[in-house]
Amino acid sequence: MATFRTGRQTHQAVLPQRPALESVPADTPRIGNETGHGHRPIAVPGAGHGRGETTGGSPAAGGVTPNPEVGEQHREVHTTHPSVFVLDKHGTPLQPCPPARARKLLAKGRAVIVRHTPFTIRLKDRTVADSDIDGVEIGIDPGSRHTGIAVFTARGGQRRGRYSLQLDHRGTQITKKMGRRSGYRRRRRSANLRYRAPRFNNRTRPRGWLAPSLRHRVETTAAWVDRLCRLAPARAVHVERVAFDTHALSAGEPLEGVEYQHGTLHGFEVREYLLAKFDRTCVYCGVTGVPLNIDHVHPRSRGGTDRVANLVLACIPCNQAKSDTPVEEFVADERIVVRVLAQAKAPLKDAAAVQSTRWALWRALDRRLPTRVGSGGCTKWNRTRNRLPKSHTLDALAVGKVDTITGTVGSVLVAGCAGRGSYARTRTDKHGFARLRLPRTKRFFSFATGDLVRAVVLKGKKQGTHTGRVAVRASGSFNITTEQGTVQGIGHRHVRLLQRADGYAYTIKKEQGVSSRP
Repeated sequence: MATFRTGRQTHQAVLPQRPALESVPADTPRIGNETGHGHRPIAVPGAGHGRGETTGGSPAAGGVTPNPEVGEQHREVHTTHPSVFVLDKHGTPLQPCPPARARKLLAKGRAVIVRHTPFTIRLKDRTVADSDIDGVEIGIDPGSRHTGIAVFTARGGQRRGRYSLQLDHRGTQITKKMGRRSGYRRRRRSANLRYRAPRFNNRTRPRGWLAPSLRHRVETTAAWVDRLCRLAPARAVHVERVAFDTHALSAGEPLEGVEYQHGTLHGFEVREYLLAKFDRTCVYCGVTGVPLNIDHVHPRSRGGTDRVANLVLACIPCNQAKSDTPVEEFVADERIVVRVLAQAKAPLKDAAAVQSTRWALWRALDRRLPTRVGSGGCTKWNRTRNRLPKSHTLDALAVGKVDTITGTVGSVLVAGCAGRGSYARTRTDKHGFARLRLPRTKRFFSFATGDLVRAVVLKGKKQGTHTGRVAVRASGSFNITTEQGTVQGIGHRHVRLLQRADGYAYTIKKEQGVSSRP
């Protein structure tokens, strides 16, 4: 991770841009955009490369350079292990507890394990009436490919993270499969196949219809909120809106309109989009962690416009060296020229997906719990003030109205949407002919493909303990996919069930830029 700082001045004669694109630092929660005026002795809190945003210092050590302009409190944010979800003896959720407390309850026989992932225990001798429950709240940072979910306790404007979850969507796979199915139907219409009467009465789409790839994002996020509500006493949900307006970016009007010249959102949409689109990296040399400027691919002095398709991010040396030179003359490598031009004109697909689903997600969540909405700028402001790096889960922790964040979680549960199998009963070769038939029975030796298992092999080439998702065979020789890879040919006698398949593949990763000390 690298720190994004904007404290160096760009000369007007070197970069002939309008003041609307060249005023103040980009990555602060104030008015401005990429180019910063005036050298600052203290680093401006900013965004790191990709999703790793820090506010100065050494990212590896979690170092931070405080900024007195935003009134930061010199308070250390403590990092703890994820909490354990607790149920009473009737299955009603109680307040989550630390892992050490859960170990003591299990060792004394007062609790049993109910679920492996997320780890949940059930007390044998406790009910809701005998417990003090403060409740938790859920923060959601929706995204096109990943959605961050944070479970936290809130008291007096202070938040403390209890559990972090990253939900990996498979909207791209759905789009690909829908396109393939459409191709099959198109072929059936033109091929000499049996006649099927045309159907026109079922072609209308209901109001609020979403494409399957978009509906998938809403439904999986809402399903995980339901699941967390069954595991923890949730009181409210905080969800983030998008950070930039794709309609304003893709419109044919140039970007010197009044909305980008006045008010607190001066250039905000353009800056946020460029930072996300180019991954906070110079498009010419690929450097990260340095001040970045907005650069025109085709200079305005040679007829270039301020449309977003003509804007890229460039470091100060590249920006000054390029000046008003066309990109074809500035870059000698033709492959880099092609990449820059293609990247500048890339569609707003991911941002449009988030924009299309934000109201559907809000309506789906509001039917479940009281839902409070926050903006992307407010989330960045909260995260910057509390000196937290940037990630989906930490954004979810900082969504909405919050004063201070006193604690974060050191590890994140990544839930990838893996599906529940296929309806196909055959496997085909490259020509489309069936080469083998799959059994109709999906369960062998009490195991099904996708179950979370642990295999303990005492001797042989596969000696060791293997934990992961299992792929079953009728012969009893299973494959287990672990974090290190796939182990093939493990006998079913060595396998023990941890959790039934639920359509997700789980992995654990460390929180980005946060040390996992207790």
